[in-house]
Amino acid sequence: MVSVSSIQDALRALTAQVSLLNQQVGGRLDLRPVDRDCLYLISRHAPMTPSALAKLTGLHPATMTGVLDRLEKGGWIARERDPHDRRAVLIRPLPRRVPEIVSLYAGMTRALDEICAGYSPEERALLLDFITKVTDAATTAKNSL
Repeated sequence: MVSVSSIQDALRALTAQVSLLNQQVGGRLDLRPVDRDCLYLISRHAPMTPSALAKLTGLHPATMTGVLDRLEKGGWIARERDPHDRRAVLIRPLPRRVPEIVSLYAGMTRALDEICAGYSPEERALLLDFITKVTDAATTAKNSL
């Protein structure tokens, strides 16, 4: 029988290894960890306002401005006027640098594809449910700090 503490240890090991992978990718692309994480969130939720991103990350608006400045300077994002509210700004990822990120994560993507191929659709549904719940728990813990 697998204990809860074994699952927690495995999740900590996973978190550490993914963090180290992300750090190496960020180093190759000259992206700070917070910049890389924000870029991921922008790519998932774009277009979005800087204040929506700040709320999603829990970062102070002044910190968010610095992150967005670096991402824009690096050619990762664009800031544009909201067509529905000319006072508002929307941020979106720029597609031209996406291949750089994709190539650096290609080994992990292939490994995940192979791992997932070994599970039935029902098992993959269970894994997705578990990962989603763990992600939600981490979000709740982050937001309660």
